[in-house]
Amino acid sequence: MDKSPDAFRTISEAAEELDLPQHVLRFWETRFSTIKPLKRGGGRRYYRPEDVMLLRGIRHLLYDQGFTIKGVQRIIKEQGPRYVIAVGEGKGLDEILPMIEQAENAGDEAELEEAEMTASPALDEEDRHRLSEVLRELLECKRILERAREH
Repeated sequence: MDKSPDAFRTISEAAEELDLPQHVLRFWETRFSTIKPLKRGGGRRYYRPEDVMLLRGIRHLLYDQGFTIKGVQRIIKEQGPRYVIAVGEGKGLDEILPMIEQAENAGDEAELEEAEMTASPALDEEDRHRLSEVLRELLECKRILERAREH
């Protein structure tokens, strides 16, 4: 019997759902402070649905988009975990960013959540890949500019 989408997952269930070994999830907990599963007696981990969605986004950025752990840490820091969740759900970046920025500017938490949930992918896989490449290049340009400003 499948669990409800709102049910908590054990580490083995989360690992299976994400097609990752359990030790990778434990390692990511040490590298991404936003991953905080509940820990019960004996150290047993229970991942909330949001944790699993965040893990899916991290997995996508690391394995599918080719980011490093440090790069994903920076994305989480600069864009927030909701952005990583949305990317993991396959939503087009061109649709996500304006909605998130608009909602953040409005300062309305409920509006922000609604914007992220209603964004739907309108790009085909090739366009999404091209957009991801451009995003990677822009992030690298930003890093170069930040380094130049420091000197």
